[in-house]
Amino acid sequence: MRQIVLDTETTGLSPEDGDRIIEIGCVELYQRKLTGRNLHLYINPERKSHEEALKVHGISAEFLADKPKFAAIAQEVLDYLRGAELIIHNAPFDIGFLNKELSLMGLQPITNITNGVIDSLAMAKDLFPGKRNSLDALCDRLEVDNTSRTLHGALLDAEILAEVYINMTRGQDGLLMDLDDHTMGADGQLQVIDLKQFDLHVLQANDGEMQAHADFLTQLDGACADGNLWQRQSGAPDPIAEVNLTQSN
Repeated sequence: MRQIVLDTETTGLSPEDGDRIIEIGCVELYQRKLTGRNLHLYINPERKSHEEALKVHGISAEFLADKPKFAAIAQEVLDYLRGAELIIHNAPFDIGFLNKELSLMGLQPITNITNGVIDSLAMAKDLFPGKRNSLDALCDRLEVDNTSRTLHGALLDAEILAEVYINMTRGQDGLLMDLDDHTMGADGQLQVIDLKQFDLHVLQANDGEMQAHADFLTQLDGACADGNLWQRQSGAPDPIAEVNLTQSN
């Protein structure tokens, strides 16, 4: 599946009040792997950014003065996004701005040409209810490096979000992420390997390891008023007796 992690920077918070997109950053994933085929564009919004927005992205009107207007890059953006599933943090914000820009040109909404939208913010709220789920907070929680993020930038934020998304959705499927083409059948389906064909060698604990385990349980038994729970379970083997039996043999 082809997925595009997308982020925008804008002149303000409301496309309905005339705010415009000034930067688009996109990172491509194919089968959950980075392809390196990214898209990064600066856009002349034909207006200045609000002061608060400028503090967030730091992109001045002077820098954008010679950049193309949205109408000039719209087709490039549409061609790049067509047929892909979009991954966006707080998707309604970015989708709202993209749709407004397209409507000004008489074009259809972006969702009409893409294969759905995943809102990673909504996903994070489901996974971590009651916690902060900003991109920075998720980076801290999921141990994603964001030290280069001093100001918001669309491409940098998309790159960070791609890693955050992979970590959030890894789960048990993470075991399958690094399989190469040799594990796939001719029909593109994952081949099932019968483990019964392998003679798996079972490593037994040696005398030293058994004695260390017994010593640990003895210490644990002394630290617990009623003895440790493991040794009080019915049918649980006595590791010390097992060590003595092993040594006698």
